[in-house]
Amino acid sequence: MNRDTQLAVIGGGPGGYAAAIRASQLGFKATLVEREHLGGVCLNWGCIPSKALIHAADVLESLKDAADLGIGIGEIVLDFGRTHARSRTIVTKQARGLQFLMRKNGIDVVEGRASLRDAHTIGVEGADGSASDLTADHILLATGGRPRSLPGLPFDGETVLSSRHALDLSELPDRAVIVGGGAIGVEFAWLWHSFGVAVTVVEFEDQLLPQEDADVAAELTKRFRGRGIKVLTGHGADGWDAGTGELSVRDRNNGNATRLPTDLVLVAVGIQPNTENLNLVEQGIALDAQGFVQVGESLQTSVPHIYAAGDCTGRLPLAHVAIAQGVAAAETMAGQEPEPLTEERYRFMPRCTYASPQVASLGWTEAQLKEEGIPYNAGMSSLFPNGRARAVGAGNGFVKILAGDPYGEILGVHMVGSEVTELLPSLTLAHMMELTPVEIAQTVHAHPTLSEVVMEAAAAVEGQPLHA
Repeated sequence: MNRDTQLAVIGGGPGGYAAAIRASQLGFKATLVEREHLGGVCLNWGCIPSKALIHAADVLESLKDAADLGIGIGEIVLDFGRTHARSRTIVTKQARGLQFLMRKNGIDVVEGRASLRDAHTIGVEGADGSASDLTADHILLATGGRPRSLPGLPFDGETVLSSRHALDLSELPDRAVIVGGGAIGVEFAWLWHSFGVAVTVVEFEDQLLPQEDADVAAELTKRFRGRGIKVLTGHGADGWDAGTGELSVRDRNNGNATRLPTDLVLVAVGIQPNTENLNLVEQGIALDAQGFVQVGESLQTSVPHIYAAGDCTGRLPLAHVAIAQGVAAAETMAGQEPEPLTEERYRFMPRCTYASPQVASLGWTEAQLKEEGIPYNAGMSSLFPNGRARAVGAGNGFVKILAGDPYGEILGVHMVGSEVTELLPSLTLAHMMELTPVEIAQTVHAHPTLSEVVMEAAAAVEGQPLHA
């Protein structure tokens, strides 16, 4: 039958807008429904503003070390309000660019809150109370997620914050406790500490960045503690006493309780999906126990012409993963055969943490390989002897490559140090093209560059590093 559009996307974050653009490129008429702001959490309250703030922290730390370079600087005056305002300006400019892309690709953007009326009809409620229907051949759910709270620590936006609340701060407290030592918690810890906040990170697992390699986590923890950031691993948060301004935490191994005085608490313990009030179950769309949309390798839900992408699927909550999902979904709708998003592909999606030091990784950790009994060889190269790293004052950290035994396939890459997130794409490509460490080591890397550490780590897998 003749419907309003071929693809209706609910949600304008990375997964949603990427799907709409790719569908348009493939000849589809696409319509995107967004209840708040194009770009979703990543552009407006996540990836982009946080990296703008972190860049300011990196510059600040460089200024503190300027005397070591023979550069005299007077008193450093901090104005975090101005730093925050710059981050919001960058968001505004990025959002305008995304609006341009929608127009360029002929994508209609409808503002309002969407829900499914039937398998092919979306009801849209506008902010002004208006109501309309949109019919579509295909529907993509890209409704994203939101920060998850903890029992005893409900968000109030003033003393108990989510990451979104934290990015709204134009003034920083004297003290802060961050509950959750994943990427978001670690990044805020570095940012706030750089601007003079006394920070304590509380992580329930036995290491910061629990999903990362243990050696990487140990290096990050050592560097954090060396800078004065307090780290409490193996501890969970019991509750917040607003009257005394104390957070109660408990050692999960022995049960001992500790009270941490603080001005505010940031809770960064993951996300929950935005799948309520969409009438998904009523239309036969399967959700898991936490409310995440269940999808197959082609991003189809239990209703074949309805797809899902991004954080609402419960896969890796990363913008580039959402984009990959959105593109694959659009291509599948158009009759193409994109590479399926298997468990193996998710495992090898790149992961980045933008603290100082940065962390970048893909694939298996050593602990996971040992647990699964997968034979491997490891090669590690320190940044310390690297000429470029030493020249720019970034000689701490390392690159570790894990390769299968006996064939040499890349099983994991784990890096910690200055700007290592920029080294990761070449190794992502190497894995995709099924290169081995031998071939990476034989590839001439320019000197002096940080990338030489990758070459050295690859050579180390075979026991042949030149600078170790």
